[in-house]
Amino acid sequence: MKLPAQLAPALWGAAGGALVLAALGFTWFGWVGPGTAHTKATARVNAAVVAVLTPICLEKFRASDDAPARLAALKKLKYWEKAEFVEKGGWATFAGMEKPNTDVARACATAIEEQGIALAKPDAESKSTNQ
Repeated sequence: MKLPAQLAPALWGAAGGALVLAALGFTWFGWVGPGTAHTKATARVNAAVVAVLTPICLEKFRASDDAPARLAALKKLKYWEKAEFVEKGGWATFAGMEKPNTDVARACATAIEEQGIALAKPDAESKSTNQ
């Protein structure tokens, strides 16, 4: 079967247009392959888990008997030792987990330092103000 002569330029134009559209789609329009989509979805899920579990870690730290002393010890550590300190304290280990979540421990250590004195137990604060 022989194609009409006018059809060849249209087919070449369609093929060229498809290539240009694919190139623009993956570079400027934000298209991604399945591997990149999976990587981005995993990162979002991990960020959501950290956002949810960090306040729980803070509350566990606050509930510990010697929170002010542990806060002072945490502040003396180097940056890279702080997450391990939180992990060893057990504050970044949650029900159903065998080991602590390192990302939560890192975020929790940062949050503990940022909140500082606000981590004092509410019972101790109310007793000191009532006396």
